[in-house]
Amino acid sequence: MTKKRGSLGRGLSAILGNTSIGTTAQAKQENNLLVGKTHEILLIEIETNPFQPRTEFKQEKLHELASSIEQLGIIQPITVRKLKDNKYQLISGERRFRASKIAGLDKIPAFVRIANDQEMLEMALVENIQRENLNPIEIALSYQRLIEEVKLTQEQCSERVGKNRSTVTNFLRLLKLPSEIQKGLSDGKISTGHARALITVKNKVSQLNIFHDIVANGYSVREVEQLVKDFVDNDYKRTSKNKVTNTPQPLPFQHQKMMHDLSRNLEKEVELKRNKKGKGKLIIPFNNDEDLAKIFEFINK
Repeated sequence: MTKKRGSLGRGLSAILGNTSIGTTAQAKQENNLLVGKTHEILLIEIETNPFQPRTEFKQEKLHELASSIEQLGIIQPITVRKLKDNKYQLISGERRFRASKIAGLDKIPAFVRIANDQEMLEMALVENIQRENLNPIEIALSYQRLIEEVKLTQEQCSERVGKNRSTVTNFLRLLKLPSEIQKGLSDGKISTGHARALITVKNKVSQLNIFHDIVANGYSVREVEQLVKDFVDNDYKRTSKNKVTNTPQPLPFQHQKMMHDLSRNLEKEVELKRNKKGKGKLIIPFNNDEDLAKIFEFINK
């Protein structure tokens, strides 16, 4: 498993370490032959982006891209920022970076930029929102990070990403849904239309019961909207099997960020659950004994 730098809710400087180089006018002058140009950079000198909104990279798609790279090479350079001691950090292009490793390349064409911590976060989030096919929860978390960590208002956030403020607001509201429904939305079990209708249901148990019936019965968005009108203030009893007995609590944004960061560092789909009192459990899947040993090695660092 590739060694990755964990953040787990720490501040930006803790995530990135000492990144003063490449953020000052002096750094620009010292690197005037490097910054603002495209260069061939060794893959081993490039760190992945801790601000990457995408949490899942499908191996099948990466191998398809790797095959294309083997035949045609890298058509569009990745974008990185200069750190120190011949080290760089990805701003955008992680799929190309990962696929290049699979293809067995030693170097990759990269456009080098100068950016401080806040600029790095903002560029990474905005570029990924605009260019990548993120799922609705990844988009919502990206908007939330722009607001929380870059200190933007919703209006400023909408201007940065070129979306209406109402669009940003609607995505942010998705984060109020229980984690099980958020995961169902991320996995494509329900649509954004279904999720937006469920937000108006006040009772969390009813929300989950309707969610499970949507998945089991294939209700359309219009059918769910009608259902919600009837049960917005009333308890909804689940009609499909396996009735919900425990109500998962919505995860605070900081805990969602921890879960996504750990999933990214371990390259696993980590699951975090907690109740109203703050008790819960962290679930980390593994494939074999070797995989389990690597997880313990990462945790014990």
